[in-house]
Amino acid sequence: MSNRIDGRLKELGIELPEAPAPAANYVPFVVSGALVFVSGQVSADSSGLICGRLGDDMSVEQGRHAARSCAMNLLAHLRTACGGDLDRMVRVVRLGGFVNCTREFTDQPAVVNGASDLIVDVFGDRGRHARTAVGCGSLPLGVAVEVDGIFQVR
Repeated sequence: MSNRIDGRLKELGIELPEAPAPAANYVPFVVSGALVFVSGQVSADSSGLICGRLGDDMSVEQGRHAARSCAMNLLAHLRTACGGDLDRMVRVVRLGGFVNCTREFTDQPAVVNGASDLIVDVFGDRGRHARTAVGCGSLPLGVAVEVDGIFQVR
């Protein structure tokens, strides 16, 4: 195990959280061949859920922080799926970002960049991915953002 990604996380001052348990009747990730599908991770940090609505009571910067927290939880599950070795990650294939927002809010891509930027910071070019960033009228538990991901592993 080369621990290159663990070293990169340390350089960035990032400590991944424990992978959160599913909140309903689903599994946190599924491995199918060389792909890991990580279920949607809602915005939460050490203080708890990050709730709010973009275009109403949250700024784009607060939304970016919420999306970043989703990416941290995605990586925590990916680490588990890789048996603790994030160096097994070959490529981030796709992220799907969902933003709890008003009808008038149109800056969903800037919010979801909070997740994308973290992924690219950690994995470099292997972290560049296809992506969706969409607005939603509501998300589970009133959270601000939810992000899911597909990763290729070896």
